[in-house]
Amino acid sequence: MVRVRAVTVVLATTALLVTAGCSSGGGGGPAGPSTLPGIGSTAPTSSSSRSATPEETPPAKGSVKVLRTVTEDLNSPWGLAPLPGGGLLVSSRDKGTITRIDEKTGGKTLLGQVPGVAPAGEGGLLGIALSPGFAADHMIYAYMTTASDNRIVRMLYEERKPSGEQLGAPDTVFKGIPKGMIHNGGRIAFGPDGMLYAGTGETGDRGLAQDKQSLGGKILRMTPDGEPAPGNPFPDSPVYSYGHRNVQGLAWDDKQRLWASEFGQDTWDELNQIKPGDNYGWPVVEGIGHNSKYHDPIVRWHTDEASPSGIAYAGGSIWMAALKGQRLWRIPLNGTKASAAPEAFLRGTYGRLRTVVSAGGGKLWLTTSETDGRGTPAQGDDRILELQVK
Repeated sequence: MVRVRAVTVVLATTALLVTAGCSSGGGGGPAGPSTLPGIGSTAPTSSSSRSATPEETPPAKGSVKVLRTVTEDLNSPWGLAPLPGGGLLVSSRDKGTITRIDEKTGGKTLLGQVPGVAPAGEGGLLGIALSPGFAADHMIYAYMTTASDNRIVRMLYEERKPSGEQLGAPDTVFKGIPKGMIHNGGRIAFGPDGMLYAGTGETGDRGLAQDKQSLGGKILRMTPDGEPAPGNPFPDSPVYSYGHRNVQGLAWDDKQRLWASEFGQDTWDELNQIKPGDNYGWPVVEGIGHNSKYHDPIVRWHTDEASPSGIAYAGGSIWMAALKGQRLWRIPLNGTKASAAPEAFLRGTYGRLRTVVSAGGGKLWLTTSETDGRGTPAQGDDRILELQVK
């Protein structure tokens, strides 16, 4: 039995639930993205992060080629996890299901519905990740909204059972993350250190982001069993970084540095390079703070151009899916800086873009998000695309 680490959080219902929408405003700011140097870069257990070897800088200009549509007719796809032996697992936020996609034929096999999911607003069955020991334990981790909180569970995947019956009962790994109609975070990923990372939101209650005792508006780092990970910046706490509004994407570069995408409010969305223990400013700062107390973003975008969701690392660049912006951003890196201006691809071609995952060999998997209540499903039901990028 996994010992559950529970944290009591008081959820405040305020007018911010109405006014602080997810990058939905049209506030001022320049029409294009803005870059600036990063501050801090190391992952807590990475010796390669401290290497003095010069890093190769990718070309300033890249390219994206859509190779094919892998599958379509998905319902509110959110999390995406490639299986080591082939196949893709995709979660449905609103249906609370996990489905396996045959990446060659596009065929679908329903694993099952996750019990206890309470979809509403931006909550539901969100990010999924495979156990680091998946080949032996066949465990799938999922971030889900329940009637009382957001939590992380894990389930046994039994492929030999009939369709719809392949998910074991969820075992709660971590609970007590605040929930709301908005800003539930939801992205989870295992890092190069084998620890489980989770991006959370502040549910529209801004004060949670600066409260280090709250789990809202944070990046959390824990063991696979849900305990605070060794080396975390705050004693006996899963909090890894704070001052976030709504973390939606997590990815590591080839030097094991952690990057995160984040919704702004009306002015700036952000790509951040994450340093343990740092304060990323919300709600005091949106975008650049010009204040040494707060870690400034590497890149910022006007909200109409981004509303960022998932991110992936490939070919020396961060690739970022944009919801309201309806485009895929490429941010070439040189260490912890953007080495050139970000480029936008697929502008409006496939609508809202939710999740992007590295497929290896300079390829990406990309999911659309037209059926999430804010898109235009008539433009085509949601799909998974295979891309060649550089």
